[in-house]
Parts: sequence; C-alpha cells; structure tokens
Amino acid sequence: QVQLVESGGGLVQPGGSLRLSCAASGSAFSIYAMGWYRQAPGKQRGLVAVISRGGTTGYADSVKGRFTISRDNAKKRVDLQMNSLKPEDTAVYYCNAAYAGAEYWGQGTQVTVSS
Repeated sequence: QVQLVESGGGLVQPGGSLRLSCAASGSAFSIYAMGWYRQAPGKQRGLVAVISRGGTTGYADSVKGRFTISRDNAKKRVDLQMNSLKPEDTAVYYCNAAYAGAEYWGQGTQVTVSS
C-alpha cells in the first residue's frame, strides 16, 4: 500500500509556471505507475500525465509540450512541471499510483490560473 500527499498548488497568472510534487510513503514505490489527474468544477476527473515504472511518459493532448512528469524512486516522489499555464488548466490536481489493479489517490492540490 502507498500513501500520497500532493503539494505545490496555488494561484498563478496565465503564462506562468508551477511545479507540483507528490510524496509517497509505504513500500515498493518503484513498482507503481504514477500519474497526475485533474478535475475542474462540473467536470469529470481526467488524466493529465503518466509515467511508468520504467520512466515512459504519456500526456493528455491538452498539456503536451507544456507539462513534464518525472519521478525519483529513491526519494519516492513524482513531480509535474507545468509551464505556459492557461485558465483552462484550473483544477484540483490529484496524484495516482497504480499497480496490479490497485489504485491509490492523494487528497489533491488546487491550481488556479487567473489574472
């Protein structure tokens, strides 16, 4: 089992940057595929970015070229670097860990992009 805690959210102007971090506790972090999801008001939660155990990454089309996901297995951490932020990126961002049919979620961190 793994516990996830997100940090790094906040208010940023359009065009700005934020870096989200997800700290994991528990055993065997390296076996999990890790992902970032987001949920805007009135919308379903959707995938933003994912990184496999081996480091292969994938992104939603809406964030390609602007967001970068990375992981540090030694520190049990996964980050999401968000650049060129747009108002439509405003959402609660959630960290996810998945392995063998099991999924774990963090509590979420709010990102607001507004002038």
